[in-house]
Amino acid sequence: MAIKKLALSALALAAAGAVQAQSSVTIYGVADAFLQVADGDETLTRLQSGGLNGSRLGFRGVEDLGGGLRALFTLEHGINLDDGSVGQSGVFWGRQAFVGLGSSTAGQLTLGRQYSSLYSASVDFSAFTNGSYGASTAVIGGFGGYEPVRGGGSSGGFSGGPARVNNSIKYETPSFSGLRVGALWGFGENTAGVNKTRVGDIWARYTAGPLDAMLSYVDDKNESALKARTTTLAAAYSFGNARVMGGYLHFNDGTAANADGKGAWLGGDYRFGSHLVRAQYVLSNPKGGNNDTQALGVGYQYDFSKRTALYTSLTQFRNDDNVAGSTRTRWHGSVPSGLTTADDNDITEFVVGVRHSF
Repeated sequence: MAIKKLALSALALAAAGAVQAQSSVTIYGVADAFLQVADGDETLTRLQSGGLNGSRLGFRGVEDLGGGLRALFTLEHGINLDDGSVGQSGVFWGRQAFVGLGSSTAGQLTLGRQYSSLYSASVDFSAFTNGSYGASTAVIGGFGGYEPVRGGGSSGGFSGGPARVNNSIKYETPSFSGLRVGALWGFGENTAGVNKTRVGDIWARYTAGPLDAMLSYVDDKNESALKARTTTLAAAYSFGNARVMGGYLHFNDGTAANADGKGAWLGGDYRFGSHLVRAQYVLSNPKGGNNDTQALGVGYQYDFSKRTALYTSLTQFRNDDNVAGSTRTRWHGSVPSGLTTADDNDITEFVVGVRHSF
């Protein structure tokens, strides 16, 4: 009997340990491709990847450590679906790669390659996110942009604020009546020696009922005297099936180039059944001269299911000439040679695509 009781006790302890250390790994992804027709001085027709959402393959894991504590990780690989190449400039786990600990009472601490607050502000509060179609907030990158990725000793160039930060430690508090506060620090690692490259990022986000608002500040510095500061304020408000959203971004460049600028966007969407319509206006306003970019776009999305959607959009990009008299054309991506000229630098874009998530 004693042996039987001991065996039962051992089984109970083993079962309790298994419950306490429950873990799960989720494999997920997005396959998104679209046909893009852009008309400027010439007409460009091509297939692109990642309209609604960037194409990706991801692994996400959580382990319950007991006492409200959990271990977590995310590995996310970006894919250019049009040609099968690796996204994010060839970085294999370029979208996200981090590990950390989380608690419902103490918040979450993660380490790795992670999204900055500017990514969240330009995606979560934009009708077209910061993607590669429509009147997206990526247009505001005209005076610097969201990339290159900062936090590495070899990275450089002007940056309107990094979308993803390498070598970073990130902490976010739990929600206090809808308010969460976070901070990120990106170390300027360089295998060849020490340097002063680093990224600092702080933010606050309030979400309650129909209101979602975010304020962030990114301080980006590298060895070659780049000292860029980006302040962003964005908000969204929902009422019924409709949502209105917008934001403002101010970029202060601390170098001799003085490539300051600001940008703003205002948009909205409305859902009825499987149908979603969206519209947005975006302004990119670099400092000095006649060099603004304005984008006005409308879009339509039909959801066949929770996973599969058909989408389309029509957008007009209006580019001013800069003070030197040459053309400073901006889009939500690099402008192919021959698409625009000094006399015809506006772009009209039509897109139709399919997104499937799994």
